[in-house]
Amino acid sequence: MLAAELRNHGRPDPALRLQARAERHGDTLRLIYTLSGPLETLRIPPPAPAPQRRDGLWQHTCLEAFLGLAGQEGYWELNLAPSGHWNLYRLEGYRCNLRPEPALQALPIAVALTPANLELRADLPLPAALAQALERELEIELGLSAVLEQRDGPLSYWALAHPPGQPDFHWRGGWRRCP
Repeated sequence: MLAAELRNHGRPDPALRLQARAERHGDTLRLIYTLSGPLETLRIPPPAPAPQRRDGLWQHTCLEAFLGLAGQEGYWELNLAPSGHWNLYRLEGYRCNLRPEPALQALPIAVALTPANLELRADLPLPAALAQALERELEIELGLSAVLEQRDGPLSYWALAHPPGQPDFHWRGGWRRCP
C-alpha cells in the first residue's frame, strides 16, 4: 500500500534512517517501522511488562500514523511506543476534538531491538468507517511519522513530508493517498 523513507524536519541526520511501511490485510492495517543507525544516541523506552493505552506518548520516542478518508475532515491518530504502549484517537477535523477511539481496546505491538536497528510492527484493526470505505474502493489518506527523543534531550520530527515552518503531523499535505 505505502512504503517510504521518513525525512527529519529541519536538519537531516545522515546517521539515522527511518523507513515506514503500511500494508492492508483485509480489515487490518499492518504498520512496520524500521529505524537504523546509532541508536545509542536515542532514548528508546524499554519494553513495558503490561503495555496499555496511554496519553502523551508523542512527548518521547513514538511512531505514528494518521488515517483519514479523502475529502473528509475527520481522521484518526495512532501512537505506538517501543515500550508497547499505544493509543488511537479520533479527531473531527484538524486538531479538533481529539478523543480515544473506543472501538479499540488492545493493540499488540511487536518490537525487535538490536544496537543498530529497531523494528516495530503493529496490526491495527481498521475503524469501521475506514474498513467500509475501502470496501467501496474509496481512497484513504495516510500520514506516517515519528518523534525521536535524543539522549541529550531534544526531539526530532520525522514524516513523509513537512509543512513550511514548524513540524505538523496533522498537516494533510504531508499525507499520501492510498487506494
